[in-house]
Amino acid sequence: MKLYDFPGAPNPKKLRIYLAEKGIEVPVEQVDLVSGRNRTPEFLKKNPLGGLPVLELDDGSCLTESLAIIEYFEDQHPEPPMIGATPLERARTREIERICELGVLNGVATVFQNTHPMFAGRIKQSADAAEGGRMRLGNALKVIDARIGTKPFVAGNRPTIADCTLLASLDFAQFAGVEIPKDLTNVHRWAAAFRRRPSAKA
Repeated sequence: MKLYDFPGAPNPKKLRIYLAEKGIEVPVEQVDLVSGRNRTPEFLKKNPLGGLPVLELDDGSCLTESLAIIEYFEDQHPEPPMIGATPLERARTREIERICELGVLNGVATVFQNTHPMFAGRIKQSADAAEGGRMRLGNALKVIDARIGTKPFVAGNRPTIADCTLLASLDFAQFAGVEIPKDLTNVHRWAAAFRRRPSAKA
């Protein structure tokens, strides 16, 4: 088993946080996205879409989506539970994790891709698309801020995959220069606390 990773990307970060929280160690090989190593014929055999992370299993087959990899490890290492311990907990955790992924992470990515000079020659940038990304990001963060409330973690009283996805998303926002509104006090409190956990440095 081997994990293909890149330290600067949010989806690999999400998975590394999860593995650190669970105490799972996997051999890692770095794949440099900046130099395009993920676009080589050799790597595209592992993931035809060129994305990271990728988990190569012992039989040579690969899992190519971060959430699928997380759920694979969760089935193998159910304690401590990070997708919930009951059907309702699992549903609530997956629900808020999807809001973090689709609203926050994708919102930041949309703004970044449509405003940053590094994408100017790669895609047709659109001010309207960037504004749509900011609106989606803001709406999702308001929902997340309300869900967190006074709780220590995004989905309740213990860390879950939602925390992994949200921290990776907010770290990506910092890198991309996308500001998180200061009035989202629960999000900022949660982020400050979670960044003190060892897993946040994974």
